[in-house]
This record gives sequence, C-alpha cells and structure tokens, in this order.
Amino acid sequence: MSQFRLFQSRPALATLVTASLTVALTLAQHASGGGAQGTAQPPTLRGPAISSRDRVYTADQTSNTVTVIDPSTNTTLGQIQLGNPRPKVLGALDDMQVNVHGLGFSPDGRFLDVISNASNGVTIVRTRDNKVMGTVYVGRGPHEGFFTPDGKQVWVTVRGEDYLSVIDVAQMREVDRIRVAKGPGMVVFRPDGRYAFVDSSRTAEFDVVDIRTRKVVARVPVVSPFSPNLVATPDGKEVWLTHKDVGKVTAIDARTFKVLHVIDTGKVTNHVNAVSTKDGDFIYVTVGGENVVKVIRRGPNPQIVATIKTGFTPHGIWPSADNTRVYVGLEDQDAVDVISTATNRVIATLPIGQMPQALVYVANAVPSGRGTENLKTVRLGKKAVKIKLVVPDKPFAFLPEALKGVSANVVVRELEGTDDVMLKAEGLTPGAGYNVFLAESPVAPFGEVQHLMDFKADAQGKVEASAMASVFDAFTLRGSAKDGKPDAEAIKGSKVNLDHIVIWPRDPQATAGLFTSRGQQPAVSPFDTDLQAGPAILTDSNDASIKSPLNR
Repeated sequence: MSQFRLFQSRPALATLVTASLTVALTLAQHASGGGAQGTAQPPTLRGPAISSRDRVYTADQTSNTVTVIDPSTNTTLGQIQLGNPRPKVLGALDDMQVNVHGLGFSPDGRFLDVISNASNGVTIVRTRDNKVMGTVYVGRGPHEGFFTPDGKQVWVTVRGEDYLSVIDVAQMREVDRIRVAKGPGMVVFRPDGRYAFVDSSRTAEFDVVDIRTRKVVARVPVVSPFSPNLVATPDGKEVWLTHKDVGKVTAIDARTFKVLHVIDTGKVTNHVNAVSTKDGDFIYVTVGGENVVKVIRRGPNPQIVATIKTGFTPHGIWPSADNTRVYVGLEDQDAVDVISTATNRVIATLPIGQMPQALVYVANAVPSGRGTENLKTVRLGKKAVKIKLVVPDKPFAFLPEALKGVSANVVVRELEGTDDVMLKAEGLTPGAGYNVFLAESPVAPFGEVQHLMDFKADAQGKVEASAMASVFDAFTLRGSAKDGKPDAEAIKGSKVNLDHIVIWPRDPQATAGLFTSRGQQPAVSPFDTDLQAGPAILTDSNDASIKSPLNR
C-alpha cells in the first residue's frame, strides 16, 4: 500500500493501516465486479434520462479542483480540492496535485480518475461521496486516463514520454507500460473491449492497441503531430480525433483502422464527442479559437451542419447519457455552457473552478445519498475576462493593414490578492522583444501608463506569456508634489484607472521597415527603460469612448 497516499492529516500508524486496507478492499471489490452493473455511460446510443443521480465533472487547472455539477438542475454543487490554487503551488512542503487536467471514469460510474500533469498524479475519486481514495504517480507529463472496459485498470497517456501507464485499480500501482508513439495524448476503448485507440501530441500517428496482448497492432499516419483528444463512437464504427495545431478533425474506421475523412473545423480545435439523436448521428467539436462548437453529421459524406456560439475558449465536451444535452467547459471563462441538442443552442451557463480543461458526464454517479459530501468552494465564480487585442489605427492609420497578420488575446483571471495575466499572440516580428503596459486610454496619447510585463516572440513570431499583477484594480494618482511630498490639493480626486492593455515593441527597429518603406521616419515612443520603444502595435480598442473590458 506504499504506492499511494490518502489526502488527510497524518493519523497514528494503526489508523492509517486500517484506512488503507479499507480503500484497498473497496477498490478491489469494484475491480472484481462487486459494484453496480449495467449503467449506460455516455457517449451512448440509448442511455437513461438525465437524473439527480448523474454528475458532470470539470478538471480545473488553475484552482486545482474538480467541480461537481448536478445536471438535473444545472446546479454547481461544489468542488473536490486536489491541490492548492495558483499561485500557491510547488512549495517546499507541497505534496498535493498541480495542474488538474484530465478526467475519466469507470464503466459503472462509481469512480473517477483525475490526471494532474504537473505533479504526475493519477488520483482515484469515489463518485458517490467525492472521497479521494488515493493517488498513483506516473512518468513525466500525464495527460488523460481512462478505465478499461472491465473496470480493473486505468490506462494513462504519459505525454512527456512514449508509453501508456497501466494502473491496477485494486493494488493502486503501476503494473505495466505499453510503448506507443512519442507523446500519447489520450486513450479510449472500442465499445466491445477489444482495442484501445491512442492519439499523439508529438507524433503524426494514431495507434491501435490490442487490449489482451497490450501490443500495438496498427500505426495509422494522420495529418498533424498534435492531437489532444479523441472519441470512439458508441456504435463501434468510428474513432474521431482532433488536430489542435492545424484546426482539423480526422475520422478513422474503428474496424479496419483506415482514415475515412479529414475535415477543417477551425483554429484551436480542442475536444470532440459523439451524440446520437432521432435526427441522426453527430460529432460535436469545440473550437477554442472561434468560441464555438461545431456539429458534424456522420455518414459517407460528413459535413458541418451547425455552429453553436459559446463562451470564451470551449475546451472539454461530453453529452448526457440520453443525448439531450451537451456540456462544454469554457477554458477562459471559468464556466460550463449547457447546449440543448434539440435546438443546438446554449440554454445555461454555470460558474465553476478556474481554467477548466477536461469535462466528463457520469451517469448514476451517486446511486444513493446526497452526493455532496467532501465538497468545498474554491474560487467559484471569480472574475475571468478575455480580451481580443487589435492593431491601433491612431496615430498611424496604415498600421492595421501593415500588421494584418498580427493577432493576440489576453485572459485576466482573479486570484487571491493578485490577478493572473495570460497573453497569446502571433504574427509578431520573430525574436523581437515587446513591452506590455496598463494604460489610462486605449488610444494615443494613452495618458498615464504602468509597466505590466515584457516578452519575446519566438522564431515563428508567436508567444505565450504570463504575469501576476494587480490588473482589475490598477490605478495611479495624477498630481504634483512639493519637497518630495504629495500635494494633497493637487491629487485630491485625481485617481486614474489603468484599465486598458497596450503593447509596444521594445526596439523601434522591430517596426522601422513599415515606416521607411513609406518614406517616414521610424516611430519612437517614450517607454521602456531607455525611453525608446517602437509604436503601439496592439491595444484592447480603437475607440476611447468604449468602456474597458476590465471594468465590466
């Protein structure tokens, strides 16, 4: 029993042994078939109606929680806390989970497996009372894991390496490793329990594993090396996988292992799932870069038949067992959108933990009892704002056209005593450095400013940068000082909110060519430590009269 730990204070040795034996016996009974049988788990062709016994779970990477939702009322019940919320992670004595990211469940719905990819943990949770049963630690960067069809094992993709970690549920330890393509992303099982399907986040390959022999029996080339998610359709005929880097999905025959279709879906194609209704068989795909879910009708000539507008950056997705609803985690909104499959419209939005990644729907997760035991509230419903930046048209009207390949967005998320800023941009000058400022106005002359962070674009002109600072409440005082002391009369009522985000190149040479090609002197702005920056190239608005998104 030394391979896992209970998340509780250290009891006396005898108590710990007793508790460990209880956990082992519970899991062993489950793995040997002692639990409830016959629950049709989604995605399924014909499952039970939505019930108060069902649960929706999200893996919340910033708050390090699993949020628990009752789908019968679309109510957030609370959270299972697996680690400290950011930024209070990886302290000297921290032995909790970091980057709660992946989710899977047992066929009978009695257990959840939770993957934490920074602490390399696979945590088993009992669904009826949200009790953490223990954690097994695996190799570098696990991503997703799922119970085998017999419920006896959890197979985990170890994305930082090249294998699946096979965990024996009764023993709570790794018992085998299955070699696959480098960087496995997710593993799912064909409904008949004969094969496992594995995509990759580092290799343009889809692997088929014989469950009995644990050997790869087919390696299928696919269109890109970055596939984070896949689903086996409940009829056992197809496997659909996403390609996040190129904005596509691939359909593969689940029996012959041949590629059937490749469909363009859009920028940041995230997760995928299967839905069957009276109108046909469909694939629902989250497209994070467009803030939509796209619906593909399956068949000999599959096509996109609906595009559903969602909140910011849809990520994890799972249908209810009866296929009447689809639940979608919103990575940059800290919420879940609920979609009616009858109308393909969002009918509810629920507050959850911070930065949801995977999402699953588990039918009959709570066969009896309240199902709210061991839940907490950790940063539920905190502010999260996503801002799309634009190229300013003042004072240089030609810049939007000259920089039409530049795009960026910023997510600001409320933490404890500070805020988390995450910036993504592309189309920048490769290798160039940039300054990010909070400003009084989004347009020139910008007014009062305050430095927020610096970043450097990579060789492709892309960047992902982050900082922690007070953003939602940023301000300065405009006034004069006498003898080094503030003049009370001058600064009275002079509070200035710094609630706009503006970005400048650190070196005027990064944009000098745009000006010299038009016979103009390169623009210089009075920022950076040497007071010599280039012109503003990104801002949150070109209209100074529009209210700041940070003040909504």
